[in-house]
This record gives sequence, structure tokens and C-alpha cells, in this order.
Amino acid sequence: MDRKIETRSRKPLVIGVAVTAAVVLFTIFIMSIDTSTSFTLDGQRIRTAKVVTGVYEDYIPLRANVEPERTVYLDAIDGGRVEAILVEEGSFVEEGQELIELSNTSLQLDVIAREAEVSEQLNNLRNTQLAIEQNRLKLKSDLIEIDYQVTRLQRLVNRYEELEDNQFISKNEYEDSRDELLYWKSRRGVTRESQAQDEKIRLAQIAQLNNSVEQLERNLGLARANLDNLLIRAPRSGHLTSMNVEIGESKSRGERLGQIDDVDRFKATSLVNEFYLGRVRNGQLAQLEVDGRNYDLEISKIYPEVQASQFEVDLRFIGEAPANIRRGQTLQLRLVLGDTSKQATLLTNGPFFNDTGGAWVFVLGPEGKVATRRPVQLGRRNPNTIEVEGGLIPGDEVIISSYANFIEVDRLFIDR
Repeated sequence: MDRKIETRSRKPLVIGVAVTAAVVLFTIFIMSIDTSTSFTLDGQRIRTAKVVTGVYEDYIPLRANVEPERTVYLDAIDGGRVEAILVEEGSFVEEGQELIELSNTSLQLDVIAREAEVSEQLNNLRNTQLAIEQNRLKLKSDLIEIDYQVTRLQRLVNRYEELEDNQFISKNEYEDSRDELLYWKSRRGVTRESQAQDEKIRLAQIAQLNNSVEQLERNLGLARANLDNLLIRAPRSGHLTSMNVEIGESKSRGERLGQIDDVDRFKATSLVNEFYLGRVRNGQLAQLEVDGRNYDLEISKIYPEVQASQFEVDLRFIGEAPANIRRGQTLQLRLVLGDTSKQATLLTNGPFFNDTGGAWVFVLGPEGKVATRRPVQLGRRNPNTIEVEGGLIPGDEVIISSYANFIEVDRLFIDR
């Protein structure tokens, strides 16, 4: 008996093949899709620049103000009331010229008291000197008297010796005259010793009194000098650029009255970003162009205090300064930070740097119709140029205008 052969269904196999084919096709489709974003913009609204090879100028721009190289301030040394203003603000003054007259009653009374004290001490010195001189003359007179008595008695004793030997006088008379001679000799020795001692004391007292008088006179001189300081004079020649006084106004000790500026030499002062604090040093050169002529300056002083993310520097002119600059004028300087003789790959600076931080740029293709995003390494930069360290080669054309409207895209289509 024959067995019936059953045929198997091919439907599951067909389904499996279809699913596999669908997965493969879907994968190919996904891989073929361009996931990059793009943006189309008008070519007239962008600026481009080519990467070139040249000398990088390592400098920063400075906005500086012109100030006198030397300024002398006028301060009230002792203070007082303004009695008179002898010159006008803005005038040219000569050294020693009288400017302001002050009055100070307390200081004037102090000078009078010191003068009276000095006069009293001088009177004491004169009285002491007179007393010492009178005592010296008295001792001298006593010594003369003693010498006279010694001489007289010496002759008398010599005569009495001869008469006593011949028994013409009594022995008692002889001995009395001899004793009196010995008394006057002893008194002469004591008087001379007293005179020498008094002379030492006299010299010491006079020296001490002279020192006291000298000290009082020095104090009086200082007081009179302070009184003279009430008349404010110009310490040097120059322009009286400010005068902060009014007649009748009271000024305290040390208060600023005005200032005198040197009209012969000027300097420039500027604020520098704290980022450059480590690269700025004394003697560093800066360049200035005025009316088509170049002038050189150098940093003469650096103020290390940082305020509002800036520090201050002073610059002095090397050689001649511009003839037409004035106090308070603004100058545009270029402060040279490094060597400018080495060749480097350069790109023109532009707004794009603020958008990308120098991490990437848009580089145009050969036809200039498509720009692609490219990572780069940028180094030093000045207001005009950026140093390229990697990612670009000379000849590459880069969009240097702002990327703000298309910062998230990867490709730009340029509509020319």
C-alpha cells in the first residue's frame, strides 16, 4: 500500500528572508542619511580672510592719558584761615612766588610765647654771667690783697729778724709778724684753690645756659618757620593747574590747596588688563603715532595693585615728546610684549573668536560656495592678527565675521 507524502509549507522561510532584507535595507538607508546640520546665508554678509605666513606682532593696544612727569602738590602745613589769594588758577608761577596767605592765631600766640621764653632765658643767662663775673673779680681782688700782704709782711719779717738778733725789738713782735705772714700765705693758697674751682663751675654753668638758649632759639626758629609757612609759596616753577581755596575758608593741617605741574616733560598713564600682569615689566617699549610721526615710550613704573581687573602703568617718552600734547589728552599706544622677528602662520582677527573661543572655524572650500566646520589651535592674538598653531595652513580661507546666527551648524552654503 502506497504512503501519501505530505509537502511542508515554505511560508516561515519567506517571512524570515523578508525581515532580514528589510533590516539590511533600513540600516543602509540610515547610514546613507547625512546627519550633519547646514545653513544657507548670503555671501555679502560675511567677511573672509586667508591664512598667511608673516611676522606676528606681539602687542596690546593701550588707551593712555597724558600727565605731567612731575607734579608738586601744595598742602597746608599748619592750617589756617585763607586771608588772600595772590595768583589765579592756571597761571604760570615762578619758584618762590607767593600764592596764598593764611592766618593762624594759635600759631602766632605760640610764637610770641616762645619769644618771651627765649628772652627770659637770655636774661637769666646774662644775670648768671654777671654774678659769676662779679665773683671772679672779687676773688681776683682778694688775691691781689693777699699778695700785697704777703709781700709787705715778708719784708717786715726779714727786717725784724735783723732787729731781733741785735735785740732792738722784742721777740714777741717778731713772732707776731711771722705768724701773720704764715696766715696770709695760707689764705693765698686757699683763695687760689677757690678761684680755680669757681672758674670750673662758671664755665660749666655758662655752657649749660648757652645750650639752653640755643635749644630755645631753635624751637623759636621752628615756630617762626611754621609762621612763615602760613604764606604759601611755589616750591618750583610751572603751571598752577588747580587752586582749591576761597577767601575766608578754613584749611586744616595737611589739606590739599592746589598743585603745580611741570610744563617741560610729560608722561602717559594707562590701565592694563590683569591678564598681562606677568608679561609687563619696566623698560618695555610702547609706540605712538601722532600726525604721521612715530614716538617711542617705555614703562617707567608699574603699580601692582589690581582694581576692577586692571592695573596701572606709567610710561615716559624716550627722547622728544609730541609738541602739541596737553595734560589730560588721550593717546592710543601699542605696547610691545614680545619678539616680533619670528615668522608665524597668521589669521586676521575677527568677531568669530568671541563666538568659538578659538576652538574651531568655518573654512571655505576651493570654490568658495561651501564652508565646513574645522577644529583649530590658535595661540597669541592682537587686535589685528591671530597666531595659528594648528588646524590651518597658509592659503586656507576662513570666515572671520560673527558666527552667532549659525554657531550650532556644521556646514554653510554660501549664496553668491
